[in-house]
Amino acid sequence: MHAMGRVSIEAIVNLCKRRGIVFPSSEIYGGLRSAWDWGPLGVELKRNVKEQWWRSMVHLRDDVVGLESSVIMSPKVWEASGHVATFSDPLAECTNCHKRYRADHIDLSRPCPHCGQGPSWTEPREFNLMFKTNMGPVEDSSDAVYLRPETAQGMFVDFSTVQQTSRKRIPFGIAQQGKSFRNEITPGNFVFRTREFEQMEMEFFVKPGTDDEWQDYWVEQRMAWYADLGMTSGNLRLREHGADELSHYAKRTYDIEYDFPGMGWSELEGIANRTDYDLKAHAKHSGQDISYFDSDTQERYVPYVIEPAVGVERPLLAFLIDSYSEEEAPAASGKLEKRVVLKLDKRLAPVKVAVLPLSKHADLVPVAERVAALVRASHVTDIDITGSVGKRYRRQDEIGTPFCVTVDFESLEDDQITVRERDSMEQERIAINELASYLAKRFE
Repeated sequence: MHAMGRVSIEAIVNLCKRRGIVFPSSEIYGGLRSAWDWGPLGVELKRNVKEQWWRSMVHLRDDVVGLESSVIMSPKVWEASGHVATFSDPLAECTNCHKRYRADHIDLSRPCPHCGQGPSWTEPREFNLMFKTNMGPVEDSSDAVYLRPETAQGMFVDFSTVQQTSRKRIPFGIAQQGKSFRNEITPGNFVFRTREFEQMEMEFFVKPGTDDEWQDYWVEQRMAWYADLGMTSGNLRLREHGADELSHYAKRTYDIEYDFPGMGWSELEGIANRTDYDLKAHAKHSGQDISYFDSDTQERYVPYVIEPAVGVERPLLAFLIDSYSEEEAPAASGKLEKRVVLKLDKRLAPVKVAVLPLSKHADLVPVAERVAALVRASHVTDIDITGSVGKRYRRQDEIGTPFCVTVDFESLEDDQITVRERDSMEQERIAINELASYLAKRFE
């Protein structure tokens, strides 16, 4: 097999559309800019990324618990956090075509990139990125609420309740996955920057003075997570924020960056030291005590917070890019043909096992259905009977299915099937009743 060069974003977009992984939302009405729907395979892929994050961050640890806070919270939360006053980007508008841009992303001394006129721009003004809506039957400014721009604040306002009910002692963390919404001026680059996205965030509460070592620890843990799921180390790097780009709440922030084709090094995940900024802000605005009492040392303090925060969509896109391979592989005729294969880690693959009867023959399909039923309880299983078996192998390779199981006419005689492994394309003949244990070993 001969592998070809690195994939383009366009090839990934085409694959995702062709295979129903992710495609434009409301497409029959012309779509909605930067809104995407996740199809049958995309949903499974997303679930697998989220499950691997949750397993690593919550289930395999005894110092992190989960939370699911409301998307719509009291507007006072966003006043206290600083989002109402400061969560904005500079907006400039071309006075000729009225196209709007982030003023920090374009050169305002040049003509408009859309219409070519000018330069003729409005003065940059701050544009708040939060989606505003109304709660209740009357649209009144007193009923204004916001869709959350991050999941983090739910973990801060619920800190004392979660700490007391879970009986966790510091250092401990609260993890959350869920939708966030940002009214981005210039979304784009496929699913990299969207107005609606899903976050995986964890707030790890520590004693002040231990925060630097805990931040180093979480940077190491998060880098290891990507490596464990098969991401190429050469496409990953760690970058510390300069003093001029630190958020107002941050003491120190690291970005894990990925080298996206056509985009270059871009943020995959941030690991920030948020200090005690958020807890103190909510204590001040709510009038509630949000401190922690250490019964061992008899100390009361407001914890510092280390926050590893990542969207689901960016690592998912990076996993697709990293696993995409075009190879020359032998066809049934003996000639070489192009094989597109997603060499996804088995834990991320949307379909784990595909069962392929050699043909639609009336004797083969029932056996294939029986084989699929044997493994479906343990693994996401697809049964595919349409087209030549070679084309069906290629279809499964293209979506990253680790194992294909072929039922042929010999299976009717010897009760055996052929299992083909995705990456090596090696085939093994085993008994049908051994298939479950065979797969269990390989998915461990």
